[in-house]
Amino acid sequence: MYKILVEGGHRLSGEVRVSGAKNAALPILAAGLLAPGRSVFENVPDLKDVKTFLKVLEHLGASCSFQDHAASVDAACCEPNEAPYDLVRTMRASVLVLGPLVARCGRARVSLPGGCAIGARPIDLHLKGLEALGAKVSLAHGYVEVTAGRLAGADIYLDMPTVTGTENLMMAAALAKGVTTLRNAAREPEIAALADVLNLMGARVSGAGTAVVTVEGAETLSPARYTVIPDRIETGTYMAAAALTRGDVTLTAARPDHLDAVISKMRSAGVGIETAGDSIRVKGPERIRSVDLTTAPHPGFPTDMQAQFMVMMCVADGNSVMNETIFENRFIHVSELRRLGADITVTGNTAVVRGVPRLLGAPVMASDLRASASLILAGLVASGVTEVHRVYHLDRGYEAIEKKLTALGAVISRVWED
Repeated sequence: MYKILVEGGHRLSGEVRVSGAKNAALPILAAGLLAPGRSVFENVPDLKDVKTFLKVLEHLGASCSFQDHAASVDAACCEPNEAPYDLVRTMRASVLVLGPLVARCGRARVSLPGGCAIGARPIDLHLKGLEALGAKVSLAHGYVEVTAGRLAGADIYLDMPTVTGTENLMMAAALAKGVTTLRNAAREPEIAALADVLNLMGARVSGAGTAVVTVEGAETLSPARYTVIPDRIETGTYMAAAALTRGDVTLTAARPDHLDAVISKMRSAGVGIETAGDSIRVKGPERIRSVDLTTAPHPGFPTDMQAQFMVMMCVADGNSVMNETIFENRFIHVSELRRLGADITVTGNTAVVRGVPRLLGAPVMASDLRASASLILAGLVASGVTEVHRVYHLDRGYEAIEKKLTALGAVISRVWED
């Protein structure tokens, strides 16, 4: 198992290119199952989750390849229709094959998903939506099995704006007869990206990025070629790194319009941010200002940036209150930040962060993907060396993070530990 060593106290400067968005790439790869033939998706990040997901698709009968950030999915057939536990257990996104398989093949059997330990993320809304489209759903022995003839369009209200649920139902509706309307749909940029792909394939999707998404299904769909959007969470993470180190970093191949809430909060914290086209320049202040924060579904502040922003507040001037409204266990990283000298009190889903002049390097352990990133960020400003253990989480969502940070002036390395 590897650990990452971070030597604090180095100012970051220079330019870094943002990778493609994992959370956009995975549902788009799943959409490749909807059409017979070869779809090609470019700007796909080279991540463990992507490679695992391609293995899931191959197990389902698709022929897949991945090279130079281009992934192809040739779904001439989609048999067998089962995604087994040993592939699905490490990543929740595997549930995204449900919609495409049921819509095209009439049957899907998928192990209940795993992933990060940040709280319960049930798939009941996925299943209720599929039932509304005419599918039959059963749960047994850790698997969900869904069967159907041709799905039929329906008016579906989602009790909460679930991202993967919206994506699953959009893909199922793309081959359903008639029109499907999803109300209280998720509005994340990744939803709009998937809609673009489905439209290229021959479905007619409108309203993606709003709370009401309409999908007019097609008899058949065709393969597509598409370039994956930039990763807004990776972008925000490097923005936080620049802010924390009083750095001057320009992020290229970015989408500033996908980060309005993050940019607004960082500016309130005294961070200098300039945007132009697909670039974002970030200048860190001498001392970050404390600001309060509440996570919310898009276009609110993303829960996936909460841990990184908390590190900024750990060394800010003053106290801040952070409310987590999406996942009940998303403060797991707090105990590790305290090991570095952070002053944080948690009550329920609220954290009070009292800024301290500095953090001190220490061994810490990552609990999930974004917690891993937050501990790397804390190491960048902690005195001495910070050892981050269990970094396999990091490889699920950040491509070549050590190389990118090293190119900006960080002193960071990955070493093997017995």
